[in-house]
Amino acid sequence: QVQLVESGGGLVQPGGSLRLSCAASGSIFSIVGMGWYRQAPGKQRELVVVITNSGRTNYADSVKGRFTISRDNAKGTVSLQMNSLKPEDTAVYYCHAATPGRTYWGQGTQVTVSS
Repeated sequence: QVQLVESGGGLVQPGGSLRLSCAASGSIFSIVGMGWYRQAPGKQRELVVVITNSGRTNYADSVKGRFTISRDNAKGTVSLQMNSLKPEDTAVYYCHAATPGRTYWGQGTQVTVSS
């Protein structure tokens, strides 16, 4: 079992920055990948970025060049630095962890980009 706890969401003006963090606990040794997804009102949950244990990343085109993921495998933490935020980035952001047999989700943290 893996538990995920996110922090760092909030309200920011367009062009601003936010940093999200996620801490995993439990069987963190079984995690093979971590990342972030988001879900805007009325839309399906979508990939933001994922990172493997080896550091390979996969970013959504919409966030490339603006968002940066970082991960500490030993501590079971992953962070998302979000710069140049746009109103369309407004969503609930979910931390995600993948193990060979199961995926896990955090409770979500709200990010609102508005003037």
